[in-house]
Amino acid sequence: MERHGLLKKPYLVMGIVNMTTDSFYDGGRYISAAAALEHALRLKEEGADIIDIGGSSSRPGAALLSAAEEIRRIIPVVNELVKRTGLPVSVDTTWSGTARAALDAGASWINDISAGRMDKLTAPITGWAGCTVVLTHSRCTPQTMQDNPQYNDVASEVAMELLTAVEEFKESGVSENKIVIDPGFGFAKSSEHNIALLNRLDKIARLGYPLMVGTSRKSFIGKITGRPVDERLYGTLATIATAYSKGARIFRVHDVKETVDFLKVLTAVEQLETVYA
Repeated sequence: MERHGLLKKPYLVMGIVNMTTDSFYDGGRYISAAAALEHALRLKEEGADIIDIGGSSSRPGAALLSAAEEIRRIIPVVNELVKRTGLPVSVDTTWSGTARAALDAGASWINDISAGRMDKLTAPITGWAGCTVVLTHSRCTPQTMQDNPQYNDVASEVAMELLTAVEEFKESGVSENKIVIDPGFGFAKSSEHNIALLNRLDKIARLGYPLMVGTSRKSFIGKITGRPVDERLYGTLATIATAYSKGARIFRVHDVKETVDFLKVLTAVEQLETVYA
């Protein structure tokens, strides 16, 4: 993974800023530009390496907003964050128009949960811009993706579908060392699929691209623990430990401070084991 040059430290933490009314955990909290900016600055202070801003919820059942509405919501915040934080700013979108506006405003990452399926212009735009792009596995749309998803071998099928997306983006001019892959926990997957995918995440890591996971507070953690969404932090940290052990190095989370502390300890112990091996 070092050949990609994205990983300057043992892990990266991407802090989530949802400028939405219907996200499954924090919908409505940061809908205004002022609230979103304040939250993003707080995430920086807590140790976020990247700030990820989204204007449209991608939770199962959510209706996608237009690019115009996404742009209206997020671009003022992108502008301010680029000026005030010095951190890479990522924009979570499936629309090429939003991606182009965000890149023009100074964003340097595009996080596409459809891996280019929803808008075929996203690949050439990101290739032209030379930005980092996160390609996330999903199927169908947020409104329909949880309608009885089926896999024979979830890890193998996710790996193959991600590789197809990677090739499409490379053919559109995206540099290999600007591609991050995400297996898409919670996107077109049952709880059982998510658990099986986490168990075999090393198969996705072996594709050779920096691997990002976004398990933060998701429903499969609730199914295991029986906890509501606001009580799933500890379950989330358990998934991060497993994901790290299987090769993930970028973690997209709501709880930045707790995740950073957790990873600091985890990686310190790992490094000590390496020294004395």
